[in-house]
Amino acid sequence: MSEKKRELPIRMLHDRILVEPDQAAGERKSAAGIVIPATAAVGKRLAWGAVVAAGPHVRQVALGDLVLFDPDERAEVELEGTTLTLLRERDVHAVQEPVESESTGLYL
Repeated sequence: MSEKKRELPIRMLHDRILVEPDQAAGERKSAAGIVIPATAAVGKRLAWGAVVAAGPHVRQVALGDLVLFDPDERAEVELEGTTLTLLRERDVHAVQEPVESESTGLYL
């Protein structure tokens, strides 16, 4: 998602949110450096995405937040050439907290 605020040609209703899924979620690497293709069979895997629009009754999520959701419980919509995911606020499992510093807080 770009840093500038996008004006979308729709108005969200109720508790619905529109999310731009993370495109890097397909192929990933293991801790040992082995590339795992997106088609590999794994257990249920949640996905991250950035909120691009929210309805008036959304309370816990704001525009630009990164949210964790189940990609199996979603509807997709294409707007302005971009595939976006439509969710209810209750379908969001977590919101990423901002990182204040790179320090882990551990002193050895």
